[in-house]
Amino acid sequence: MDEIMVPPAAEPGSPRSLREERGHPALITGLYTGSLLVIVMLGSLVAANRIPGLERYALERNAASYSLFVLFMMIPVFRFLDRPWRLFASAMIGWMTFILAYDIAGMVFHELFEALRAPFEAMIEGAVIYGVIAVGSWVGGMILEARRHPIAPGRHRAREIRSHER
Repeated sequence: MDEIMVPPAAEPGSPRSLREERGHPALITGLYTGSLLVIVMLGSLVAANRIPGLERYALERNAASYSLFVLFMMIPVFRFLDRPWRLFASAMIGWMTFILAYDIAGMVFHELFEALRAPFEAMIEGAVIYGVIAVGSWVGGMILEARRHPIAPGRHRAREIRSHER
C-alpha cells in the first residue's frame, strides 16, 4: 500500500520551529513601530494641550517629541536594512497604524489638522520617506554585491572564439 509521507514535527529549537514560532517579522515589527509612534503622538498631544505648566518649555518638549518620533520611525530601517521589501512593508504597517490613530486624534483635538497636516498628506510623506530609504537600501545592497564579484567578464582563449571562421 502507498503510505502518505507526513513530515516530522519540528524539534524545539530547530530553525523550522523558530520560524513558525516567530510569525511574520515584518508584521510584528510594523505593529510594534506603529504602537510606539502612537504613544509618542498621544503623549506629545497631551503634553502640549492638557498640561499648561509645560508651555514655557515648548521648545524642549517639542524637541523631545520629534527626537523620539524619528527614533521610533527608524526601527524598521534598522531591523530590515538588508531586506528592502520587508523594510518597506514593516514601515508602512507601522505608518498606517500611526495614520489611523492620527486621524482619530483629529476628532478629539479639533484644530490638529490645521496646525499640522491632513492625514492623507502625512500618509504620503511617510510613504515617500520609507520608499526612498527602501530604494536606497536596495541600491546600496546591489553596489555591495557588485563589489564582491568581478565586473569584467572572463576572457576566452583565441581558439575558443570562432565567430568569423568557415
